[in-house]
Amino acid sequence: MSGNTFGRVFRLTTYGESHGPGLGGVVDGCPAGLELSEEDIQKELDLRRPGGGEKGGGADTARNEPDRIRLLSGVFAGKTSGTPIAFHVENTNQRSADYDALADVLRPGHADLGFLVKYGMRDHRGGGRSSGRETLSRVAGGAIALKFLETRGISILACACELGGIPAPLTDVPGAALRPFFCPDEATVPLWEKRVNTVKKAGDTLGGLVRIMAFGLPAGLGEPVFDKLDARLAYAFMGIGAVKGVEAGYGFASARLTGSINNDACLPFTPPGAASPGASALIPASGVLPGGAGYVFADNKAGGVLGGLSNGAPLAMTVAVKPISSIAMKQSTITPEGRPVDIAIGGRHDISAIPRIVPVIKAMAALTIADYVLLQRCARIR
Repeated sequence: MSGNTFGRVFRLTTYGESHGPGLGGVVDGCPAGLELSEEDIQKELDLRRPGGGEKGGGADTARNEPDRIRLLSGVFAGKTSGTPIAFHVENTNQRSADYDALADVLRPGHADLGFLVKYGMRDHRGGGRSSGRETLSRVAGGAIALKFLETRGISILACACELGGIPAPLTDVPGAALRPFFCPDEATVPLWEKRVNTVKKAGDTLGGLVRIMAFGLPAGLGEPVFDKLDARLAYAFMGIGAVKGVEAGYGFASARLTGSINNDACLPFTPPGAASPGASALIPASGVLPGGAGYVFADNKAGGVLGGLSNGAPLAMTVAVKPISSIAMKQSTITPEGRPVDIAIGGRHDISAIPRIVPVIKAMAALTIADYVLLQRCARIR
């Protein structure tokens, strides 16, 4: 199986299956001298671990894994050494017997059929490599990328902005990490909890939307043809199981606007306290031109990317997450031999990929941006 490595300079290679001995990965290309500990990685893993309690708001699986990280190489005396950073997490709470009844059926909405046709075999124990548990390694690698980005003044925030068709206003995105579902609005939490409980009793599942934002990005990150920053981020997000769509900035809504409305006006930066056209609508200073002139944008409909390059404004993208495919309701499917059969999937499953997919999306954004920050060093002589 190919396709297990992400990135070009800052690279993450992952391994492991849902019901194997464990999962892990290797980060290569991380500069030496970065302060890094197991706890730095553990903080991010705890945000996505199964059975995490109140954080899931009742939407996550009953499988309770401690997901304790072990750093195996690449860190010496509390700092990265410039060599590959290897890490491993043991699986401790598998119940593979829950999947025995699924050994001879192809689960609707899953990768079972594709794996069987491509490889001639499949791991029916939770999907093996196609399981959502595989994302553990992405979060661990992303935690290292986040530590690196901190040294460059870059921060990334992520939250769920819709669950089960109920949107949440972005009233407090930084506080989302402290609320159930990674919800950015306190008043929306009980609405989401009620929706989850209703759907859970029916044996069904829910999808939602995740907002990702990055601050402090310098202008010019990305490559302007095939490796546009937003294209690479979309590639990163679409590589996550359950993700079915990505929007940059206004996304599809921009198709319904005129150019005069959709364009983000670029204005000269005015020192604080001085009059400026449209000052009430301005986002913080976005950057400095080669000649030293500062600039800001009157809006950010482009989501911080123009021509495939970051423009200095905050990065803003939205990711669509489908409902979990494992449902307790009866469904029609077939066996590998083509015989029709009805199934209802038992075992321990999430009601929604939200909230646990939120730190995964954040991790993939961090890996992508860290890669581009390092690539930028090769863009010009000075």
